[in-house]
Amino acid sequence: MIIIVNSDYSEKVQYDNPDYPIFAKRLFLSSYPDYAAPSHWHDDTELIAVLSGKMRYNINGKTISLSKGEGVFVNSRQIHFGFSEGNTECEFLCVLFHPMLICANKAYEKEYVIPVTENQSLPFLHLKSDIPPHREILSTVSRIYKSGKEPAAPLKMLAAIMSLWELIYSVMPPMQESTVRSDGDLGIVKSMIGFIQQNYREKISLCDIACSGNVGQSKCCKLFSKYLGQTPNLYLTQYRLSKSIDLLKNTDMSITEIANETGFGGGSYYAEIFKRHFGKSPTRFRKLK
Repeated sequence: MIIIVNSDYSEKVQYDNPDYPIFAKRLFLSSYPDYAAPSHWHDDTELIAVLSGKMRYNINGKTISLSKGEGVFVNSRQIHFGFSEGNTECEFLCVLFHPMLICANKAYEKEYVIPVTENQSLPFLHLKSDIPPHREILSTVSRIYKSGKEPAAPLKMLAAIMSLWELIYSVMPPMQESTVRSDGDLGIVKSMIGFIQQNYREKISLCDIACSGNVGQSKCCKLFSKYLGQTPNLYLTQYRLSKSIDLLKNTDMSITEIANETGFGGGSYYAEIFKRHFGKSPTRFRKLK
């Protein structure tokens, strides 16, 4: 799963069909390096429904546990990622769609879309199957996924998304008029991780990362710890590794070429870091895949 970023550092979602802003896939945590997706954010709302196994899910620095039959709704423009602490498998459905789908006209947008996407009290919603509305949301996520394989799929998926949005609207907490739309620190973190995602091929220092967010190095480290649970340098290393794995799987590039392409600077150093994280050399990994 490759992340491409826009000019504002948000993820450019790779929709199933470029003409319809909907993404619906059945995925496995093992498809991500070290069983962890890179931290990212986007305008689209995202829903996860766990089919088997379990995962941990981080939204803006708050981590929840998801087991079979549970899921999460992640609101627009929130930093998030799923991962497994013990590298255990998790099978899940992932549905993303742009809120513009619900905006039939300005009235719909004003009355039913903005109150959800701009609601600071709703960065996410932990979905549990023992709560009837949540169970219905999870069921609708499955329906959206299955509809993607049927005739007139975009129409059926849109109908299901409208039902899902009504459910989310009905259970969301009240919107607080006094809250500011954007958390200042969250915006800084978005800038810094976006800087890494756009410049990972180059030599990047902690000072460079901090400067991209207009903060000192100490605050940079504190914000990464608060929102991502890791250091800036570890995030950079893991992001480079995720890019290198794509190249190992899908190209005939040499180990040295991949090391240079992903910012590691040398084949031996890259191999050392790779083995430290994954327990095998890049060459061995490539043969096993």
